[in-house]
Amino acid sequence: MGYTLAEKILMKNTGEKHLEPGNIVITHPDAYMMHDIYTSFLKRALNEMGVKKIKHPEKAVMFLDHLMPTNQATTDPEHYRDGIEIVRKYNIPNFHKGEGISHSLMHELRYARPGTVVTATDSHTTTYGGAGCFCTGIGHTEMAAALATDELWMKVPQAIKIVIDGELPQGVYAKDIILKILGDIKSDGGQYKSLEFTGSTVADLSMQARFTIANMALEAGAKCGLFEADEKTAEYYDMDYNEISWIKIDADANYEKILHYQAQELVPQLSCPQGVDNVHPIDEVKGVKINEVYIGSCTNGSLEDMEVAAKILEGKTIAPHLKLVVIPATNHVFKESMKRGYIQTFIKAGGMVTHPCCGLCCGQPYGLMSDGEVVLGTNNRNFIGRMGTKKSLIYLSSPAVAAASALTGVITDPR
Repeated sequence: MGYTLAEKILMKNTGEKHLEPGNIVITHPDAYMMHDIYTSFLKRALNEMGVKKIKHPEKAVMFLDHLMPTNQATTDPEHYRDGIEIVRKYNIPNFHKGEGISHSLMHELRYARPGTVVTATDSHTTTYGGAGCFCTGIGHTEMAAALATDELWMKVPQAIKIVIDGELPQGVYAKDIILKILGDIKSDGGQYKSLEFTGSTVADLSMQARFTIANMALEAGAKCGLFEADEKTAEYYDMDYNEISWIKIDADANYEKILHYQAQELVPQLSCPQGVDNVHPIDEVKGVKINEVYIGSCTNGSLEDMEVAAKILEGKTIAPHLKLVVIPATNHVFKESMKRGYIQTFIKAGGMVTHPCCGLCCGQPYGLMSDGEVVLGTNNRNFIGRMGTKKSLIYLSSPAVAAASALTGVITDPR
């Protein structure tokens, strides 16, 4: 009997010889990530539990990214201070303040590694599954208990295998793949399941593209989104491939269902108001007037995302009525984008570039929308009121669609 990727990684962490969906296991996570949205709540939970020290401070990582810089005088500075207090009180050595988005830094800084179990106080923790890491989000109370005990129970998830074969057409990217899947299986189609990706298209994807897809597996309700490890994975983490070659899908693993896609049939996709699974091909959406374009987030704020957008915008000027906001995901991405001229391209085109942070994606500064306004973003959610007032509208797309649309002022096919 073979095993799914989720089963294999949980077996390695727990030492169990056999697992199947529905089993309850006690894991010992390899990393615990926290960020500033929940620092005050986490501090309170730790205090209420009487936690004097955490069991493995070296496994803990604290980021200040959502509220950095602070922008609301009522609560943001308190979250900032509480994050620093937690780091000092519990001797957490891994602390990153204003260096970029936590999810992007977790794999960029190699905290979330192939074959490990990682948890965080954020739903989009699924991102690191792009490297074969079993990663999932938990609440602040559960995080407090896990930090104190180094134990976290998990239910072994059912799994869906998603096979994508063939060569992606020009102008079609990882974001289009995951949006197409979300439109098919809907927001509850992966509820507490492991979405596991394989096929020749997947093998050709870059690591950043895999992280993009794993990031948005969460929008189907998935417990995790997992990719097999290969030579690209090993190179990204500077590892010997033989160490992670076991992170492979077994041919005889038990999957709840198997979905097949042919890459050459894919076209640019958009998630339309008011839900991520309201997905339509671009021919059904093009021409919609937009007021703002946002390029960034842990979904599509990588260096290669900056490159895709810059190549489309180079030597051109955005539509006169439109705002373009670009937020590289991390300081490394920002600095490298400057070296390569991408930042200069965005500015010359009429865009605004801000320091790395979550920004507009989670309703923080840098371009919030008002009633009746429409934003096209490369982020992962278009919930009502997420990026402005409840009467603003959010479309989601790839960086290519976003950049092309910034030039015309309406949703535009980058092809």
